[in-house]
Amino acid sequence: MQINKVAVIGSGVMGSTIAAHLANAGIPSLLLDIVPNALLPEEEAAGLTLESRKVRNRIAVSNKAKLIKMNPAPLFVPEFADRIEVGNLSDDLDRLKEVDWVIEVVVERLDIKVDLFTKVAAHIRPGTIVSSNTSGISLKSMSEGLSPEFTRFFLGTHFFNPPRYMKLLEIIPGPNTDPEVMNFMADFGERVLGKGVVFGKDTPNFIANRIGVYGLTVTLQEMMHFDLTIDEVDALTGPIMGRPKSASFRTVDMVGLDTFVHVAANVGEGVPEEKELFVLPDFVQSMLKNGWLGDKAKQGFYKKVKTAEGKAIEVLDPKTLTYNPKKNVKFSSLDKAKNAGSLANKIKTLVSGKDVGAQFAWSVLKAVLLYAAKVAPQVADDITAVDAGMRLGFNWEMGPFETWDALGVKATAERIVAEGDTLPPIVEKLLAEGKTSFYEKSSDGNVAFYADGEYRAQRVSPYSFSLKQAREQGKKILGNAGASLVDLGDGVACLEFHSPNNSIGADIMNMIHKSLAEVEKNYLGLVIGSQGKNFAVGANLMLILMAAEDEDWDELDMMVREFQRGTMALKYAKKPVVAAPFGMTLGGGAEVCLHSHAIQASAETYMGLVELGVGLLPGGGGTKEMAVRAMEGILPGVQAAPDYFYAKRFETVAMAQVSTSAEMARNLGFLRDHDRYSMNADHILLDAKARVIDLARNFRPLLPLKTKTAGSGVRATMELALYGMKEGRYISAYDEYLAKKLAYVMTGGDKPAGSIVDEQYLLDLEREGFLSLAGEMKTQDRIRYMLAKNKPLRN
Repeated sequence: MQINKVAVIGSGVMGSTIAAHLANAGIPSLLLDIVPNALLPEEEAAGLTLESRKVRNRIAVSNKAKLIKMNPAPLFVPEFADRIEVGNLSDDLDRLKEVDWVIEVVVERLDIKVDLFTKVAAHIRPGTIVSSNTSGISLKSMSEGLSPEFTRFFLGTHFFNPPRYMKLLEIIPGPNTDPEVMNFMADFGERVLGKGVVFGKDTPNFIANRIGVYGLTVTLQEMMHFDLTIDEVDALTGPIMGRPKSASFRTVDMVGLDTFVHVAANVGEGVPEEKELFVLPDFVQSMLKNGWLGDKAKQGFYKKVKTAEGKAIEVLDPKTLTYNPKKNVKFSSLDKAKNAGSLANKIKTLVSGKDVGAQFAWSVLKAVLLYAAKVAPQVADDITAVDAGMRLGFNWEMGPFETWDALGVKATAERIVAEGDTLPPIVEKLLAEGKTSFYEKSSDGNVAFYADGEYRAQRVSPYSFSLKQAREQGKKILGNAGASLVDLGDGVACLEFHSPNNSIGADIMNMIHKSLAEVEKNYLGLVIGSQGKNFAVGANLMLILMAAEDEDWDELDMMVREFQRGTMALKYAKKPVVAAPFGMTLGGGAEVCLHSHAIQASAETYMGLVELGVGLLPGGGGTKEMAVRAMEGILPGVQAAPDYFYAKRFETVAMAQVSTSAEMARNLGFLRDHDRYSMNADHILLDAKARVIDLARNFRPLLPLKTKTAGSGVRATMELALYGMKEGRYISAYDEYLAKKLAYVMTGGDKPAGSIVDEQYLLDLEREGFLSLAGEMKTQDRIRYMLAKNKPLRN
């Protein structure tokens, strides 16, 4: 089996964004929708008819066009939209013979889906995989009456919205689905689409929506019972409980109230004995009637308003259906929980308090833990699927059974029984057998989970590698407070950053040199990667500010020299170095990548040289490297004006541009043609390791580089553009001053155009520019503001 082309039937928000994510993965698709039954006024004016192809494809064309304007962007780069063809269900069904996979993403009505699959079955090639993106309609009901050959390749593939950013993909078998098809789609989903795949059972709403929507429903019910406000509830059900910042009601606003209500009703209809659990308060129906659906209606539980001071957020009062200013939430239990340390301790502290906030939090958490434990055997094959589903689909830090363990199963069960509630069978059985947790971790870091009276080894993806587990297994080679060198196996080592926020300081620079020395003696090559929240957020701004305020220029000069020495050591290492960035890869983190021999990034890598935003130049070789790369790719002997090539790199740095994907990082000049990215962030370490092994087969260290300066003519072009931007009030006078300093360094300072210089000359210019700007009061103001507010100051 292989998938080279896909048909997506249904071009609404979900269908079009699935097609967009397929495009991100390099998979072309055919996006089909129904034929309109009436002309638009502009079509009629243009002389078109209902038989005109332009009219017949209108719905899919329109929805494809919306992809470019969506925020957050469903496409890595806009040009990937070219990978999506459009058509309609009346004229183009025969083209289903071209595809290897058909995904149905039409309205959630069983009769419509059954009719569609009957038509699809008549046009596909034998062996074509067909799936439904339903969020909870029975696969069995959809496939009744279809041939065994069709149903053998029929399954559910439930993407979460938005498909690019939400990692969960639930795969659900129909009554006759071939296990090989299930396994193939799971591997394809993980490896090619970058998903966290969970197998669910054919039950209403499957795993994540079943439990997640119950959690939101009970939150609404308990809010009314305890007479709390919406902002109070969100303060109690957000990060303090291991949930995302969007907490409960902000999450519903993002998803859409209509979607939430539909999914809740779906369980009530599909599981009649649970119908009363999913009854929503009356005010929710009033919100639906008013069209207050959340973000897509510009108001829901929250609403943004304009005030004399600027924009503000107002919160719905469920009793009056009016909006009031958002307030600071105060509960003593919440304040204590915030200072309790680990997430487990935070939750324990919160739910053991005595105030109404604690009582509410415990009431909601208890209900979710009991419900998840009760329905787990119905919706999934084991508890790991339940926990993974909630982590990946609802962005919980811990799944329900992981939360049971964190709170202590025995203590939690005793409290529940003491309060008059009944324990689910899985909890009773665990405790009756003398066991105290749903998961067990061995001394070497391997994890086992409870199932049917025993602990079974948890599946580990063959494409993933855990640095934490490697350290537990004694594979740490050397390290300090900022970084460690870890053995990845097969002759490859990994330099792991683990300083606070992975900011780059002296500890990491020291480890770069020690790691290179160790690798050059004993290993094939080096991966630079980590598994924190982000790859690296740049240099330590606080240290830079302190040195500048103390006018300790010698100390600052040494810091910059050491940073440059570290990145240049990477570039001229005797063994291959592959950087594996992901998430925020800013400033010094980007400079580390720019000086590596190759990059194996996560597709979701947000890379940028952002130093001008705090009034500085990239000082770890980034300015130099962008200047060196400006004329790369021009064939020897070809005459090309340098203005455009330098301007493109200059703009990237001067505007502190940050990529919104790895592919955009390539467009900005951070990734080269030979650099690659992995769709699944969990895979980048082993993909980078494979890259090191490949490079090591015929590796030759780089030789010292000479480059030509652009000179004052190119710089004048840049300065003219800056003047225009300042006069147009797009940038401030200080922005112009900073960018002129950048232009001076990138174009080679006072050297005439075409002068041959080595990299050290450009590094010296870069360092001098960095130090001079660090002494400027406006730069120091920018740094202070960034440290205090975590956003740039435009002074």
